[in-house]
Amino acid sequence: MLEFTHIGDVTSDELDRMRAVYEPLAESVRALVDATIRTEVDADEVAAVKAEIDAATARLRAKQIDGAFGVRYTSDGESMAWGNPVVGVGNPIAPPVVIRRDDAGRVYTDFEMGAPYEGPPGHVHGGISALVLDHVLGEAATDGTMPRFTGTITMRYLRPTRLGRLHAEAQTDRVEGVKTFVVGHLADDEGITVEAEGVFITPKWARGEGE
Repeated sequence: MLEFTHIGDVTSDELDRMRAVYEPLAESVRALVDATIRTEVDADEVAAVKAEIDAATARLRAKQIDGAFGVRYTSDGESMAWGNPVVGVGNPIAPPVVIRRDDAGRVYTDFEMGAPYEGPPGHVHGGISALVLDHVLGEAATDGTMPRFTGTITMRYLRPTRLGRLHAEAQTDRVEGVKTFVVGHLADDEGITVEAEGVFITPKWARGEGE
């Protein structure tokens, strides 16, 4: 059974303050990753920057949690998946993706992917496309209420996805017992590049049936 951390009586203002502290740090490290991939400075400059990065890392490690960040909840039920590799505002690996929902239940997002996500030259790595779509389809399946996790997911890669501004969306197709069937796609500025179908399962513990 998954464990979720409740961080107690944290107000919206306090949560906003925490986000204002840690989100800019992740954004700076995200920019550092991009710069590390594309830099052409000389060896002495690389060595000097590495020493600065190592020193900064040591300062951050002076006080840290044990293990992964997990999913944390405030007393009013607000989720903090800040370590998530797709939507985590505290994770430099994440683009990050910001999930939105419309009145029809469709989940969608517009986001940017550059050099850190490259597979074929100038295009998004296929595994990254799958990562994003798995998460977006999962958001559609969960619908903000009952947790549901990936059972199976099928990707159809229609053509390479260009780096740059991207769009992903998904919606529930049907529900059959504990299974929720979801469809979605990823698109670049020229149209749809990857189509996806997924089956998401409501876990036993969420149905009151133990683990």
